[in-house]
Amino acid sequence: MSEPLIPGYELRSGSTLDRALLVKFMQRTYQELYAGQPIAHLAHTVEQYFSTDTPLWWVEPVASPTPQSLFQLRQPIACLWLGNAIDQIQGDRHAHVFLVYVDPAHRRCGIGSALMRQAEAWAKARGDRQIGLQVFQTNQPALQLYERLGYQPQSIWMVKGIRP
Repeated sequence: MSEPLIPGYELRSGSTLDRALLVKFMQRTYQELYAGQPIAHLAHTVEQYFSTDTPLWWVEPVASPTPQSLFQLRQPIACLWLGNAIDQIQGDRHAHVFLVYVDPAHRRCGIGSALMRQAEAWAKARGDRQIGLQVFQTNQPALQLYERLGYQPQSIWMVKGIRP
């Protein structure tokens, strides 16, 4: 099932058969942000959390129909993976963004904003009153996008490395 996302791009629902592709997109995200860091654990994250209850959407460019394009599979250039969380203040279930990724060649075209609108529509349809996400402080473009869309910090996740 595909539907227009923004001009030139379509949104299609993913399925649990897309595990390997989801892992690939997660790896691309972390490789961009933390090149050289181990990423093998991301496959375990997908294995543990990806299910029919955690929807996935892919964004694909709309190709002009040609005889060759009829036999070519379109490759996703972006994805959105959502799940569930519990608001620790109110105790309510709410939507949680596990992953938003847009290929660098397609950034600053409105795809990230459109994916976040998709997340909000999904959350509203379920009756959720908020959406949560985690973003790394070093990911300034993502921080700016989320702030522009009205997201505000609610807590600060702090970590301290411990040497063995």
